[in-house]
Amino acid sequence: MTFDLALPETSGSIESYIQSANRFPILSQEEEISLARCLRDEDDINAARQLVLSHLRVVVSIARGYKGYGLPQADLIQEGNIGLMKAVKRYDPERGVRLVSFAVHWIKAEINEFILRNWRLVKIAATKAQRKLFFNLRSMKQNLDTMNPGEVNAVAKQLSVKTEEVVEMETRFSGRDISIEPLSQDNDETYSYAPIAYLTDGVDPSQVLEAKQNNQLSKKGLGQALANLDARSRRIIEARWLQGEGAAVTLHKLSEELGVSAERVRQIEVKALQKMRMVIKPVV
Repeated sequence: MTFDLALPETSGSIESYIQSANRFPILSQEEEISLARCLRDEDDINAARQLVLSHLRVVVSIARGYKGYGLPQADLIQEGNIGLMKAVKRYDPERGVRLVSFAVHWIKAEINEFILRNWRLVKIAATKAQRKLFFNLRSMKQNLDTMNPGEVNAVAKQLSVKTEEVVEMETRFSGRDISIEPLSQDNDETYSYAPIAYLTDGVDPSQVLEAKQNNQLSKKGLGQALANLDARSRRIIEARWLQGEGAAVTLHKLSEELGVSAERVRQIEVKALQKMRMVIKPVV
């Protein structure tokens, strides 16, 4: 049996795709076994194509059961189709089991993995046991409200897990994705309460860069200004201003070192600072 119908268009609407998928006839068991043997023994790609096309409606039906996860239906169907193709490739017609029964596992497995990868940015289930608990809990919850202790105990008993595991998974499951920045830009008050306001360190990177550049220029200008001073003036400036906080040399110590009065040291300091400002000012 060969299908003459065109392949469903995935670029159109999801409704058009579903209608196209439902137009492919369901194979009888004899036709299914014959095609599966051709694929297995002769690597017949056309046989594989017909097996896949005849079961597209099954993928659509299974994907509909995952609508509550908020993911695009087209993506769920696409992932389910990948599972279907894997099932067709591994199907053994001699086991006496219909392809649909064998394919259900592969279709659901692919959709489940897709949901776990994309439903939330933060992985909510990492181990096999957590994944099983997640999907069971998702199907058993009647709504998105937090379960009370009685409901937690009932779910834990039904799934044969600890109540702590149910509470932890529900906490992950019930978490909401929120926008980092406010959805409305109408006023500053909205921004101040948005998560982005708490993530910033309050420092503008441009200001940091500007301060760094100014510091480099100041150091460069300071070196030039010192180079323009005579040795005595440079010694006084370095001792009085460049020794670090609390380490400045007193006027009296410099007067003893240089053999002049403290007042003379002060006068030299004032004139040296004035001369330095004339050099540094154009640079900063």
